Amino acid sequence: MSRAQTSQDPAIPRYALPYPRGNKRKRRKKRLILALLTSVTLTIALLVYFQRNVTRVLISISEATMRASTTIAVNDAVYYTLSDDIRYDDLVTIDRDETGKIVAVAANPLKINKIARDTASISQSNLKNLSLNGIPVPLGALTGVEALAGLGPSIHFRIIPVSSVSCDFSSTFESVGINQTKHSIYLNVIADISIVMPSRTENFAVMTEILVGESVIVGSVPDAYLQSDVFGKKPDLTP
Repeated sequence: MSRAQTSQDPAIPRYALPYPRGNKRKRRKKRLILALLTSVTLTIALLVYFQRNVTRVLISISEATMRASTTIAVNDAVYYTLSDDIRYDDLVTIDRDETGKIVAVAANPLKINKIARDTASISQSNLKNLSLNGIPVPLGALTGVEALAGLGPSIHFRIIPVSSVSCDFSSTFESVGINQTKHSIYLNVIADISIVMPSRTENFAVMTEILVGESVIVGSVPDAYLQSDVFGKKPDLTP
């Protein structure tokens, strides 16, 4: 009996014939490859969307939060360092000759250096404490749509900013009348902040200027002082 006759013999059941396992394995392999390609494509699409949209919104929220936190940290530090009733005479010394004419206006380096150092150190510590819990981000921000960024409950992201704070003094002279000059002293606090995320790093600076002392000097002030800064800075003549 030939093989063709055997396969067509009604006495032999069809299920008893060998099943083509090779085709089944090929179909299973194709489905696996298709699923893998789909997963890779979706992952890449989500990463691109996160990079272009979600990261941008998170950076904006983080920057706004850190600017507000920096203002609080600096104000608290200044309040602490200047709580000892710092006076104008503690920061600047005015020397006059026998006729009362001003011959020198000098800064007190020990006092101003201590205030600047303490303010920078306390501001840095305050910023670190304020950012320990991360940055609260509304759930709507994860959509990447700015219109929805403020919606939904807040979740805390562990976006710990890196910051450094520096302080220095500056002063300005302003004529307020005949032989009367107003001398204003400012404490300038500069916080350089970096928000580091896996896909992007944002750097920005928050500058705060605080008036710490002011006095009206009676008498003629030499032009050399009117056009300069007793703390060694060049005057900002930008209108």
